[in-house]
Amino acid sequence: MKNLKLILFVFAISLATNALAQEQAALTWKDVSKWNYNRGNALSPDGQWMAWASGPTEGDLKMTIRKTFDTLSYSHPIGATANPLLFSKDSRYAAFKVSAKDAEVKAAKKTMKPLYDKLTVVYLADNKQTSFERVRSFSFSGENSSWIAIQFAPLETAPKDKDAAKGTDVLLYNLATKKSFNIGNVSEFAFNKAGDQLAYTVDANGQNGNGVFLRDMKTGLTTALDNDKAVYKSVNWNEDGNAFALLKSNKNEKYKEDVFSVIGINKINGDLTNKVIYNSLDDVTFPKGKGVNNNATPYWSDDQSTLFFGINTLEKKDDKKTDSVSKSKKPDAKADSLAKVVKPEPKKDDIEKPDMIIWNWQDKRLQSAQQTQEMRDKSFSYTSSYRIADKKFTQLADSNMRNVVVAPKQLYAIGYDNSNYELAGNLDGQSYTDIYLIDLKTGVKKRLFEKMYATNGGRLSIAPNGKIASYYVDGAFYSINLETGATANLTGSIKSSFINELDDHNVLKPSTQNLGWSSDSKYALIMDNYDLWKISADGKSVASLSDNWKSKKTEVAGRYRIYEDEKGTDLSKDQYFGVFNVKDKKAGIGILPTGKNKINVLFMDDNAYGTFMKAEKGKVFAYTKSNFKESPVYYASASSDLTAPKKVNSNTPDQAKYAWTAGVKLIDYVSTNGDSLQAALYLPANYAPGKAYPTITYIYERLTDGLNNYSMPSFPGGGFNKAMYLSNGYAVLEPDIKYKLNDPGMSAVACVVPAVKAAIATGIVDEKNVAIHGHSWGGYQTSFLITQTNIFKAAAAGAPLTNMISMYSLIYWNSGGTNQAIFEASQGRLTPGYWDNWDAFARNSPVYHIKKVQTPLLLLHNDKDGAVDFTQGIEYYNGLRRLNKPVVMITYRGENHGIAKLPNRKDYAVRMMEYFDYMLKGKPAPEWWSKGVNRLDMEKHLETRAFDGGEEN
Repeated sequence: MKNLKLILFVFAISLATNALAQEQAALTWKDVSKWNYNRGNALSPDGQWMAWASGPTEGDLKMTIRKTFDTLSYSHPIGATANPLLFSKDSRYAAFKVSAKDAEVKAAKKTMKPLYDKLTVVYLADNKQTSFERVRSFSFSGENSSWIAIQFAPLETAPKDKDAAKGTDVLLYNLATKKSFNIGNVSEFAFNKAGDQLAYTVDANGQNGNGVFLRDMKTGLTTALDNDKAVYKSVNWNEDGNAFALLKSNKNEKYKEDVFSVIGINKINGDLTNKVIYNSLDDVTFPKGKGVNNNATPYWSDDQSTLFFGINTLEKKDDKKTDSVSKSKKPDAKADSLAKVVKPEPKKDDIEKPDMIIWNWQDKRLQSAQQTQEMRDKSFSYTSSYRIADKKFTQLADSNMRNVVVAPKQLYAIGYDNSNYELAGNLDGQSYTDIYLIDLKTGVKKRLFEKMYATNGGRLSIAPNGKIASYYVDGAFYSINLETGATANLTGSIKSSFINELDDHNVLKPSTQNLGWSSDSKYALIMDNYDLWKISADGKSVASLSDNWKSKKTEVAGRYRIYEDEKGTDLSKDQYFGVFNVKDKKAGIGILPTGKNKINVLFMDDNAYGTFMKAEKGKVFAYTKSNFKESPVYYASASSDLTAPKKVNSNTPDQAKYAWTAGVKLIDYVSTNGDSLQAALYLPANYAPGKAYPTITYIYERLTDGLNNYSMPSFPGGGFNKAMYLSNGYAVLEPDIKYKLNDPGMSAVACVVPAVKAAIATGIVDEKNVAIHGHSWGGYQTSFLITQTNIFKAAAAGAPLTNMISMYSLIYWNSGGTNQAIFEASQGRLTPGYWDNWDAFARNSPVYHIKKVQTPLLLLHNDKDGAVDFTQGIEYYNGLRRLNKPVVMITYRGENHGIAKLPNRKDYAVRMMEYFDYMLKGKPAPEWWSKGVNRLDMEKHLETRAFDGGEEN
């Protein structure tokens, strides 16, 4: 008996020892630097190959190319950058750039040594490789697939000034014969769709031999289409590959910048190829002070009757300066030399000229917005056209009607003119526009709609035939025949709401989704809140493609665009849709079979489904599948109904070494406003039923739709990474928030506090150790919540709004506009201005309740925040400090709304976790929290933390 007890005791000890040995370690921030994961993807045109890059967050990567339905796999090192891989159209070759290794990149930063990419071309049948050094760009030869064109980087000794020649060598490499042909001084090149023609431009020293050329890839014959002392750029083939357009620039002493003209090439036939050149300086009808825009890519109309391009401001040189320069020109070299050295004395008037800005109440855009957007305004491209037959130039867009969309088939264009409403829209966010129809043959403009509500979109969705469009007004969708002007109510006979039921912004009857038109232009595809409707253009025929999914709380989440160059939804082909259940958060994929009127759900489960692809030339489908615990991996099927899917790859190979979340629970609860809501509660790693855990409540707006999304370990721009906290023994709560107008902060309280209480009631959340964190809008709500509740032991707020009254009229520096429109019609949900709504503004401002704060707060606010003014963080920090409340604010110099620089992201991620570990787990307080850091000691402090985020000394 004693022996049996001893054996049982030893066995129990053994089990306990094994259990401890098998318990995985928690992630550290150093582990995040080494975290290995996949990025990017490519599917070969025949669907038989897939490729992706993988490797650590910091370090060298590899490219994997593998057979989709086989185990054959190739692996190639690609350096520290995940450049995309391209397959040839015949699926026989793959090509990708190889960047410098991570160590080389770090060394080069210190020495300023230039680094160059290599190109690797792989023959997929046997993995034979051909490499090329110092590669800038490359392209396979379209459908032909016989060639690859490789452009090389310029020599280090090449001139780098603005007017220096940009051309470099391009190698045409025949993939089958291995023969190659070099073309020198190429600035741009592009194959047509078939790959039998190569258009390229030459930009050589002294502009010698500059021009645009066309090479017949079958015969090797090259035709010079245009030669000049000029620069050629923006080569753009049409979709059929039988015509292209480009720009040509010439120096002109009258203008500050080069003067551009448009070239159209069509009817390709060697030396007999047709060429059209439109030079604005030769056209008396061309608007004065304008020129062809060098940043807008020109293109042909489908019927090749018209060239479309942009125009913008073209500034003349000062005539007096030009004259004085020309008069001072002398044949005497000595005089020339002196002229270069002698600098004119600055004029007294210039020295004493005031440097100021005048802000006028009638400005449609604030002066700050005009400053921020100055370069955009100068280069703004006004859509224009040139009809070949009658040599007619037409400026389609102008300073009032800036936004012009050329419709398919180029029969009409749609113009949007908000000039009469721009000032009001910038004040209260409620935007309106006049909509015009432009006949592209005559240039005649006709107003279709006056003062169309544009905050909700206010755009026309144009059918592929270019003759009909759909639009939304006051809760209903309509169609309009652009030829006759006839309109029809598309949704009037449908007993369903087309007002977005989840949009709680201050928007008049926000619309549901419009998925556009069928490819034959006969049907509009429009969503209500759950179902997708197929509606004839006249509104008389209606079919529900999802068959009353509303009753099951299931919605069509969107259509996958899987067909190359598609024009609308081709109902003669199988169409695929994302499917989502808003109640249980299950997701899946559905198919609308060819010619059918019902979407069949192929599968739906507790996973998230991402990228969905179809092989261009094969019946192979691929998609990603993941959940809160399993990282995204690719599956492929050779069946249109996606049966018998094969797992193609794996991801995050190191995850098994670490402790990971044990699961997620979806909690139903009721807000204090009486709304039925949900919250996602993620279980910590090594979760044991009956034990309560420290919990981070992460907030923004509605988050539970992401219930099954995978959280990739990373250094985030706001400091919080869910995977990291779950691995380290925290539970994470993500509640949904529904807003009432004029109570954004109080709405957060009404939703978040009951969610926390419901989570505590599960027994999983330790009610004495709950913290809250949010960034930006979430930072505002965090800052406000701690003025209204003491349910949280600690809080961390990133870039928070803290005074809604002062914030309302401050500048959103990233755009230069005010926050007023954002407050009244977007996220702020406070309207009108505080002078008529003082109680609501004050009631929802953290600073006005600051005396009630009892929760320690970690603030992040960067000094160059262009979204939430830095003064908002300063005001809250100083108020709390004055009241002797525990608060620390961290500012990363030069950073904007989120943290961009990797060392800063690492640093804040580590500090936030140190803070929460101290507050919720009882670990020692970090010195920067408990004592602070003297400015003179900051450098030393940072040096001692060099390894904390995985950064090497």
